[in-house]
Amino acid sequence: MTTLGFLYPGDHLAEDDFPRMEVLLDAVRLVVNHTAVDDDAYRTDTLMRAGVPGRLAAGVPELQRAGVECVVWASSAGGFLYGWEGAHEQIAALARESGVPASSTSFGFVHAVRHLDAERVAVATTYPEPIAEAFTAFLRAAGIEVVATRAAGLASATETAGWGPEHVKELVTAADRPDADVVLLPDTALHTVSYVTELEDLLGKPVLTGNQVSAREGLRLADRRAWSPRLGKIFAAREAPPAPVAGWGAGRAWARSGRKGQAGRHPGPGRWGV
Repeated sequence: MTTLGFLYPGDHLAEDDFPRMEVLLDAVRLVVNHTAVDDDAYRTDTLMRAGVPGRLAAGVPELQRAGVECVVWASSAGGFLYGWEGAHEQIAALARESGVPASSTSFGFVHAVRHLDAERVAVATTYPEPIAEAFTAFLRAAGIEVVATRAAGLASATETAGWGPEHVKELVTAADRPDADVVLLPDTALHTVSYVTELEDLLGKPVLTGNQVSAREGLRLADRRAWSPRLGKIFAAREAPPAPVAGWGAGRAWARSGRKGQAGRHPGPGRWGV
C-alpha cells in the first residue's frame, strides 16, 4: 500500500474528490489533512497567507503519524502566486519540515503537461483575472506555451465548490482553442473527478484538473505507477515497464569487453513522469 499525504486549504470544498480517487486507484491511500485559512476569498493576499511555512508545517505531524511517503500542498493558487522561485522555496521548506519528498499542485501541472508531451495549453480558471494571469505566468516560467486563458471571475472557493458539471463544461469550452494540446483547470476547490472523462470527450483532448493532478504528483514523488481510465488520459494507460535487465551472460560479456571504465556513462532510470 502506497500512502500519499495532502495538505488541503480549508474544508467543505472539493476534498471529497480524494476518497473517490482512492477507490479508483489500486492499493493507494490518499491521506488529506486540512490547513487553516483566514477565509476562502479569491484575493492574492488571502491565498498567499494560506501557503506560508507556519501554516503548512502545522499540518505535517498528522500526515507523519499516518506514515505518508510524500506530501503535496494541494492548493494551486497557494503555490503559483509565490512565483516560480518562491514556489520552489515553499516546497523545499515543506520537505525539510516533513522529512519526505514534497511538491505542490502547481508543480503537478507542470509535470503532467510534460508527461503528456504537450507543447501548448489552454487555461480555464474559476479565478478572477489577476490570479488567472499569475497561473499563466507560472506556466510560462516553466517553458509551457499558453495559447488562451479564460477567467470565470468567481469570488471564493465556496462559490467554486458549488459549481456542477454543466458550469465546468461551459468554462472549458470557452477556454479551449484548436491549437491547445491540453486544457488545464487549476482550482482544487472544483469537483471534477467524477466527470473528468466527460470533459475530455467533450473537447477531444486531455483535461488536467487540480485534484487529479495533485494525486498524480503524489504518485510521482513516491515513484509509484498507477492507472485508472476513469481519471482521464493522464491515468489512462499503464506506464511503460523499465527496460529489461541484461542476462547474466550478457553482463559477463560486457565486463570482459574492457569497457568497465565507461560504466559511469550508462544512464540510470529516471523518475516516473519527469
